Amino acid sequence: MNRVCLSVVSHRQSDLVNKLLHDISRHTSNVDVYLTCNMPEQGLVQSEALNSFHQIQNETPQGFGANHNAAFRQCESTSFCVANPDVRLLNDPFPELLACMNDPNVGLVAPRVIDPAGNAEDSARYFPTPSNLATKILHLGEGRYPVAGEAPMAVEWVAGMFMLFRAEAFRDIGGFDEGFFLYYEDVDICARLWKAGWKVMLHPGVSVVHAAQRTSRKNLRYMAWHLSSMARYFAKHLGRLPRIKHES
Repeated sequence: MNRVCLSVVSHRQSDLVNKLLHDISRHTSNVDVYLTCNMPEQGLVQSEALNSFHQIQNETPQGFGANHNAAFRQCESTSFCVANPDVRLLNDPFPELLACMNDPNVGLVAPRVIDPAGNAEDSARYFPTPSNLATKILHLGEGRYPVAGEAPMAVEWVAGMFMLFRAEAFRDIGGFDEGFFLYYEDVDICARLWKAGWKVMLHPGVSVVHAAQRTSRKNLRYMAWHLSSMARYFAKHLGRLPRIKHES
């Protein structure tokens, strides 16, 4: 199996990172980990059990996209995975996800994301528009894809907590747009992949666990970043979103 470059960014989250690294060492054998410390860490990162581990220390904090783009520039694999530090692996997700790449048009595939209680999160969604955002705010709908069964399916966008890219596709579109400091980078990169002719897929038969932080709902600074990123996304894509055939 091809090796996977996995990029994780820590914001003084060594406890979460250590748990994820433990999962990687326990369940996988073909992963090269690139850990970016976006600020000085207080806890020691436990990486001894990993076959391949690289740590990057930022002099000044960088945004989500800039950090993962920098890790990608060190990646020599044909597959590049972006994972949040608060993700946990139940098993090795990569064999089945990589199998989706047998279709040469697949540029990105993501697993089903579940919460610690086993409930499915809304990690695959329709592209945001003013109308469907209003529907969500008014609690008239969530905008999530109806997922039935375990077969891989094409979706408009997948959330950035766990994304497996074909390195060729990531390189083709120039990686993440670093103009987004935080939030909407995942929506934007999926839109650009579709526009460039690459498919975005969800594999419901593969699961990872995510304990959502929902920081933007608790912190005004994060809320401001969220709103500014939304504005940038609409400026780039509103009225110019790709048409997606909703089929596997």
